[in-house]
Amino acid sequence: MTHTFIETNGLSGQPIKLHVVQAGPVDGPLVILLHGFPEFWYGWKQQIDVLAEAGFCVWAPDQRGYNLSDKPTGIEAYGIDTLVADVVGLIDAAGQQKAVIVGHDWGAAVAWWTAVSYPERVERLVVMNVPHPIVMKRFVRRNVGQMVRSWYIGFFQLPWLPEMAIRLGNRSMLVGTLLSSSRPGTFRRADLQQYKASWSQPGAGKAMINWYRASLRKPPAQQPSIRVIVPTLLIWGALDKFLKREMAQPSIDLCDNGRVVFIEEATHWVQHEEPKRVNGLLLEFLS
Repeated sequence: MTHTFIETNGLSGQPIKLHVVQAGPVDGPLVILLHGFPEFWYGWKQQIDVLAEAGFCVWAPDQRGYNLSDKPTGIEAYGIDTLVADVVGLIDAAGQQKAVIVGHDWGAAVAWWTAVSYPERVERLVVMNVPHPIVMKRFVRRNVGQMVRSWYIGFFQLPWLPEMAIRLGNRSMLVGTLLSSSRPGTFRRADLQQYKASWSQPGAGKAMINWYRASLRKPPAQQPSIRVIVPTLLIWGALDKFLKREMAQPSIDLCDNGRVVFIEEATHWVQHEEPKRVNGLLLEFLS
């Protein structure tokens, strides 16, 4: 793996620099791995080498606001359209017309919307444990069970209190979130040290929470169609404590060519807990 900084998001006129981990042949098909909350590129540590050894050019960025990447101030800097523009900028920086986009958690939301907004830039789409954004919006508004599971979204809308809770708890709230929602042994002490170092970067706590604030305060621009026309694979850990599996099939119903694979033994952190299964599905789908 090599570490570099890539300037991206020329579409917005406000370019930023993202820290990107790269692996694999530079002339291989481009695969961009998008992490979620509260992770960073390290969340793909069990996928990067496997994809690189299969001949793919792998880019795993710290998304804006996370770890070593730039952390713009202001909630408006974290709207979904801006996050998508970051991804398109990475494809441009790689000198490619298209890329395979793989996302988990918030990274999956960005991946979905990249495929909706710029289908001509997406070769294939792989999303893990997050529904199509339109399906998520419907369930959060109408499904009581999902409303209860999504309580933290409301908490993160509060001013300064979420940041203070994280800071005063010495990030123990974030550690607790990972440990309580995953299978025992998924996140080891060495992993948690890496995560704590990431969360301790100046401005990271506020920036990560601003993703949630922007999701309600800066909705995406209306698209001609919400359908996903690129080939799509949805991988879903069935024991997810945050998101109901009932949202998976309606998401695939919005895809012209999609399928869902449930991994019954996995939680929300499916690529960590079942890396061999996930990697096998990735290689099969991308081949």
